[in-house]
Amino acid sequence: MLERLGDLVFRRARAVLVIGTLVLLVSAGVGFGAFGKLKAGGFDAPNSASTRAQEEIKDTFGGRPNLVIEVRAKDGSGVDTPAVADAGRRLTAALAAAPGFDQVASYWTTNAPGLKADGGRGALLVAHSAEDDIAELPESARLPADSPLRVRIGGDAAIGPAVNGQVGTSLAIAESIAVPLTLLLLVLAFGSLIAALVPLVIGFVAIMGTFAELFVLGSLTDVSIFSINLTTALGLGLAIDYALLIVARHRELLHSGHDLHDAVVGTVRTAGRTIVFSAATVAAALAVLLVFPQYFLRSFAYAGIGVVIITALAALIIAPALLTVLGPRVESMRIRGIKGVQGAEAPIWSRLAGFVTRRPVLTALPVVAVLLLAASPLLGVTFGTPDERVLPTSTQARQVGDTLRADYSLDDTRSLDVVLLGTGAQAPVDTYADRLAALPGVTRVDTAGPDRIRPNARLISVITTLPAKSDAAQDLVHDVRAVPAPNATEALVGGTDARLVDTKASIGDRLPLAFGLIVLSTFVLLFLFTGSILQPLRALLLNGLSITAAVGITVWVFQDGHLSGLLGFTPLPMDTSMTVLLFCIAFALSMDYEVFVTSRIKELHDAGASDADAVRQGLGRTGRIVTTAAALLAVTFVAFLTSTVSFLQLFGFGAALAILLDATLVRGVLVPAAMRLLGRHAWYAPPVLRRLHARVGLHESAPESGAALPTRTGAERDTDVPGVVR
Repeated sequence: MLERLGDLVFRRARAVLVIGTLVLLVSAGVGFGAFGKLKAGGFDAPNSASTRAQEEIKDTFGGRPNLVIEVRAKDGSGVDTPAVADAGRRLTAALAAAPGFDQVASYWTTNAPGLKADGGRGALLVAHSAEDDIAELPESARLPADSPLRVRIGGDAAIGPAVNGQVGTSLAIAESIAVPLTLLLLVLAFGSLIAALVPLVIGFVAIMGTFAELFVLGSLTDVSIFSINLTTALGLGLAIDYALLIVARHRELLHSGHDLHDAVVGTVRTAGRTIVFSAATVAAALAVLLVFPQYFLRSFAYAGIGVVIITALAALIIAPALLTVLGPRVESMRIRGIKGVQGAEAPIWSRLAGFVTRRPVLTALPVVAVLLLAASPLLGVTFGTPDERVLPTSTQARQVGDTLRADYSLDDTRSLDVVLLGTGAQAPVDTYADRLAALPGVTRVDTAGPDRIRPNARLISVITTLPAKSDAAQDLVHDVRAVPAPNATEALVGGTDARLVDTKASIGDRLPLAFGLIVLSTFVLLFLFTGSILQPLRALLLNGLSITAAVGITVWVFQDGHLSGLLGFTPLPMDTSMTVLLFCIAFALSMDYEVFVTSRIKELHDAGASDADAVRQGLGRTGRIVTTAAALLAVTFVAFLTSTVSFLQLFGFGAALAILLDATLVRGVLVPAAMRLLGRHAWYAPPVLRRLHARVGLHESAPESGAALPTRTGAERDTDVPGVVR
């Protein structure tokens, strides 16, 4: 099939490029609209008790205040001065009269001490907005130029627009760094400017196509804005990865004397199998994210699966068409003195493999020790949910949050909301409230007030002095839920701490299923690929070790605060969703390199090479390609360290580190050491599974009689995936 595809693309190359250009233009036109469709949330568990409580409060009680405006005098005077107080009351009245705003209150209208800053230099105006995203005050409430007030907008409603704005800015900065640097590295890798442009074309097609996919999905369901960043990084990275195989194989065939037709067809036939298998393994690992209910994680599955499929299709169709039209010109604009990546055996990697296979235990143990040490910070990991502190201190939403924590006694995250639903909601709840008040950490329970009672619902506030999101605060959530609700009612516990508890529980409950699916899909695919039951187990063990080390170092940096001064972020607990995402992304990419290395070792083994020679020569011929691809892929993730959103910094740092650890320590040392220690048992399978593999395994069939297919030399040895059906 791949051979026929290569022949078709060669014969219709110009038509393919014309159609591809039209698809690209349409995708770009549609795809850029995705930014207006995507959302900044998605971390909470839908249908959980805390989410239901939040929805009931919004629908039945009008919602909690989600907009916090911090007000100060321009001249630095106190908020009780007549001019400032008068302006504050006018601002409160103007916002209360604006459409879409209710529950408007301020220090000047309530005299509540919690709404006044320590020292009297600031005051708060709080309100509930019907809109979830508020970037600025409504026009009717905007301050005139001569107003004595200076305001900053914060609260949950202000965080979303701030995050969206920072993501867009960060994306532009990251790409302005990643694309030129990637092009430079590609020129060094290929030794030719024209050849280096092919991966960028594929990447651009993949990114625009996935943007269009996200636009459509964003019109139908909730999709996270952060999926844009995965799309750009993974699209560009995999495009480089796949194009490196395509172009290297194509150049080798041209250099060995094959005509253009045979070179294109042979490239698609051989490197195409690697790409198909790699795309399948990466997509399978990312698809696991669909088992989680949070749309933040599901969005990365949408984006990841889409970008992998589109990148693979572009590499199999657009890239060969470009190579056909370019012909020998793919070698033009060469850089003198730069040979570029070739398929020949790299002496440094051959010597490394030889050293490791002669002393497998001596070389593997120190590497394992280093990786275990790197993973050790995971022993102290704490999990949380992101808040405004992921934003830079220059944003108003972040400034308001910091000011609330530093200067005000009011903190709505220190209360739990209990919503009683049912026919008994209007009955006295004194006994229930007394039981809640007796719980450790509870200072009082508020039940009174007509605004807290509806025909079949009652709102109760459990006030606590426990630090928000602390272990004690989370224990209080469980304690409150353990108190039996009054007769004929159902108690829903909500609030920040309850959302954290439910988020962790929803992810934790599905982790065994996600882990099982990753293990099962990896085992099945690698068994079909190698015919061995030990190779999949070896891959799972080594990949898991390197990924755990990468996440451990990420915890050491972003939770414990090392490098916070250099990168400019606030240390926070690890977000549960982001930790799961890092594991899945890193595992998917590590499987990519697993295919490259194992394929060459298996090919040599099947050809009769000894176990040691197969490992040494296999690593010698793939090591340079793998490390080049990994370095280029890591650049696209490292660029996110320039982001002003710590969320994106963590993602870029963790993914890049996992890629580099896997391509160096794992592929360079642990894989050859493990293969040498396993010896001939590395390819073991029970007789029944051997017979199964003979029937359904991914086998490489022989060339058809008379087919003009090239000799297996150079890059083909690096790109072949033995066992993949054409």
